[in-house]
Amino acid sequence: MGTASEEASLRALESLMTEFFHNCTTNERKREIEELLNNFAQQIGAWRFCLYFLSSTRNDYVMMYSLTVFEDKMEIRSCLPKLLLAHHKTLPYFIRNKLCKVIVDIGRQDWPMFYHDFFTNILQLIQSPVTTPLGLIMLKTTSEELACPREDLSVARKEELRKLLLEQVQTVLGLLTGILESIWDKHSATAATPPPSPTSGESGDLLSSLLQSPSAAKLLNQPIPILDTDSEYICSLALECLAHLFSWIPLSTSITPSLLTTIFHFARFGCDSRARKMSSVNGSSHTSLLGQERGRLGVLAMACINELMSKNCVPMEFEEYLLRMFQQTFYLLQKITKENNTHTVKSRLEELDESYIEKFTDFLRLFVSVHLRRIESYSQFPVVEFLALLFKYTFHQSLEWTMYEDALVLLLTEVLNRIQFRYNQAQLEELDDETLDDDQQTEWQRYLRQSLEVVAKVMELLPTHAFSTLFPVLQDNLEVYLGLQQFVVTSGTGHRLNITAENDCRRLHCSLRDLSSLLQAVGRLAEYFTGDVFAARFNDALTVVERLVKVTLYGSQIKLYNIETAVPSVLKPDLIDVHAQSLAALQAYAHWLAQFYSEVHRQNPEQFISLVSTALEAITPLISSKVQEKLLLSACHLLVSLATTVRPVFLISIPAVQKVFNRITDTSAQRLPDKAQVLVCRALSNVLLLPWPNLPESEQQWAVRSTNHASLMSALTRDYRQLKATASLPQRKVQLEDTKVIIHQTLSVLEDIVESVSGESTKSRQICYQSLQESVQVSLALFPAFIHQSDVTDEMLSFFLTLFQGLRVQMGVPFTEQIIQTFLNMFTREQLAESILHEGSTGCRVVEKFLKILQVVVQEPGQVFKPFLPSVISLCMEQVYPIIAEAFGQSFLQPDIHLFKQNLFYLETLNTKQKLYHKKIFRTTMLFQFVNVLLQVLVHKSHDLLQEEIGIATYNMASVDFDGFYSAFLPEFLASCDGVDSNQKNVLGRNFKMDRDLPSFTQNVHRLVNDLRYYRLCNDSLPPGTVKL
Repeated sequence: MGTASEEASLRALESLMTEFFHNCTTNERKREIEELLNNFAQQIGAWRFCLYFLSSTRNDYVMMYSLTVFEDKMEIRSCLPKLLLAHHKTLPYFIRNKLCKVIVDIGRQDWPMFYHDFFTNILQLIQSPVTTPLGLIMLKTTSEELACPREDLSVARKEELRKLLLEQVQTVLGLLTGILESIWDKHSATAATPPPSPTSGESGDLLSSLLQSPSAAKLLNQPIPILDTDSEYICSLALECLAHLFSWIPLSTSITPSLLTTIFHFARFGCDSRARKMSSVNGSSHTSLLGQERGRLGVLAMACINELMSKNCVPMEFEEYLLRMFQQTFYLLQKITKENNTHTVKSRLEELDESYIEKFTDFLRLFVSVHLRRIESYSQFPVVEFLALLFKYTFHQSLEWTMYEDALVLLLTEVLNRIQFRYNQAQLEELDDETLDDDQQTEWQRYLRQSLEVVAKVMELLPTHAFSTLFPVLQDNLEVYLGLQQFVVTSGTGHRLNITAENDCRRLHCSLRDLSSLLQAVGRLAEYFTGDVFAARFNDALTVVERLVKVTLYGSQIKLYNIETAVPSVLKPDLIDVHAQSLAALQAYAHWLAQFYSEVHRQNPEQFISLVSTALEAITPLISSKVQEKLLLSACHLLVSLATTVRPVFLISIPAVQKVFNRITDTSAQRLPDKAQVLVCRALSNVLLLPWPNLPESEQQWAVRSTNHASLMSALTRDYRQLKATASLPQRKVQLEDTKVIIHQTLSVLEDIVESVSGESTKSRQICYQSLQESVQVSLALFPAFIHQSDVTDEMLSFFLTLFQGLRVQMGVPFTEQIIQTFLNMFTREQLAESILHEGSTGCRVVEKFLKILQVVVQEPGQVFKPFLPSVISLCMEQVYPIIAEAFGQSFLQPDIHLFKQNLFYLETLNTKQKLYHKKIFRTTMLFQFVNVLLQVLVHKSHDLLQEEIGIATYNMASVDFDGFYSAFLPEFLASCDGVDSNQKNVLGRNFKMDRDLPSFTQNVHRLVNDLRYYRLCNDSLPPGTVKL
């Protein structure tokens, strides 16, 4: 207790302070009070009064004044920490923080010489659970005041403090890691695990491959725990400490993988919208999180990460840690930009804390501008996928791309180098270019495609920079290719490339592979030259298209695809690929050509006509069965695009196109491979059928074009139409196979032509049907003759389905009725059963297409096809459905457990969605047959892994008619069971309780199955002749 003098002084001080801060106090009086207080502070021993004031008052102003007096009084070193420890829980936070700073200021002057336990005391506070928050506040204040001191210290003292603190870094980081880990682990253990999302496995697999550690991936996929208030407060203080420590400590092994992983755990709080919605703060006055949201932990964690990211000088030994950080940030970015049924990327971003988004954006800027080139060489880091997510994130943020500009141009150069053998041969040669994955891509193709997506994104953002970076690289490689002509010499067997030295051949191989990749890159950029930017980027696009036209013509004229080379197994495929890719790249600019045509068709079309004519000169020599299929198909696709997308009016009059017409209709010429034949016929048909752009109806020349199209179709179907005369006659095996080939070749072409015109104008469809009418009638006449040849029936029905979908109006009602009636007559119950049950997948496809045709007919608006409705319904209900059900039943008797599981799932799904088991036809004719089959499967234990699924399906079927199940089915089933006597059957029947809930029913089923097997086993083990009572 204080003396009377101290108490009197305290009362006087409280009175003065209250007066000083009162609104009515004049400035003159305030100056008097201020002078009085200053004089008191200067007295020797004033600190003793202030120490009493601090421990005895509740007046905030008095506390602040007393602490101010203490700041320069070093003799109170031992008293202030005791005072802090005694009152830290009850002091207002700003008083507590001020007291911490005064103690730290003393340490700044006296540690370690006169205040040797200064830092030890802080560590002890942190390690004691009761004082952990206070210790963390002291630690952060120490980091702020000692590691980054003001100018009131000499350089020598500053260096001494820095050295002293660095000696403590490992211990401090270990303590902070332990605090964060223990709190996370404690609350993770009690967190409820949410059900996995449909795509959670996919992101987990990707994360595993990123982190090279399934366990690390699993940790990051754990649900975010819900922290109590105290734990959240401690974590926020620990993360604030780390952020400040990272601002000055060097990157070293003290920053452990464990610490980084823990920080990223807390960074997840920011990208989980659920975290933002949970307020975890109560009214407690000691917390600095008062009224803030749980997502603040994510903001603080990202602040720690950004402090590390901002360091440009990275020692070699720390690069692995950087890689780990980028991998984990990839996971966060993937989580933020993930779209699902309920969230778009934009809506997800809007749900997150603005501060978190700001920190995350800072991270991405630092990553791209400072570290991307450092880290992209690591094969474990998926730079392309990361950038795809980066673009996705940035688009939805509407961020300014200038902050990324330099880095993106560097990135583009880096990516272009990475796909070129010239710079990256060792890595590229390791990529498999033969084995196809599930997407029908090789490892090399996937790598190239992903890289080109980055190139395309940069083009979208920085078109001028991207084009000026890419085109010169393409030019360099084109010069090598165009220069090959000088090395072509004539030999006895044809032309030979006179490059033979091993090193030269290797360099040529690399250059050709690179040219192929760069041509694909240029093709990928085509979309960025059309639409609103057409005029602005016209010159760049024209330069590209002119180069591509020149290159394609060059390849076709000197026939590099047929040339002899010193290393034919390597260089010949390279030359073919470059030629094919040049055609494909030019095809990518078809929409640009179409826009060019619409701009110039009325004035100065000469440049456009020249481009198209030259391109056709490059295509025509390649439309040959002697040309390699890869190159042939590229030429065909380009021809289709010119005929379909560009559609210039002069196309049909170009000699090169007329050559193709003659080639395709010449019966003596060798037919092209199927795919190429279909494409060329589609192109020629479209030249005649599709409306010319930019011209009125009166100038479309439909009469001439209709006549020409009829002639083209007549030539293409000549052999097919002749089959009608011999359709009903028996054919020998060889003759039948020849007939099938003609049917296949013709219908594949006709179906494609109809499909390509189905969305076009009425006039185009009318002309198309007129040209095909005879072939359609021939197809209908041939159909009955091939009803037992499911492969032919499949192709015919495919053709008819396409006709119904695209040209049913043009076909007219009478002929449509004739077709439908023919099909209904042919698809008898026996024929359907043969198709579904005995002809495998082809037979099922036949029935499926037949039903689709009927579906198109019954869905036609109006009354025209209503008379068919009863026949169609009757066919489906009385013939198709029972046969399909029978097919399902038969599959349950097969040993293949995967087929059983799949078909059981389909059956149950049909019941869930369509109430299959409740349908009258199923309930009366099939229900208990299925139940019987399922029970037999359980008894024979042939599919034990599916016991639960079979039990549930049995319940779902039986529940449709429980009365029938218990009164009729169960007694009949038991009566038919062999290997058990009548007494045992009665016991089995009595033990099957008449329960109607799922758990009890399935329990009864499994009991029946178990006991039936038991009785059989017992009976089989009895000696012959045993008398049973």
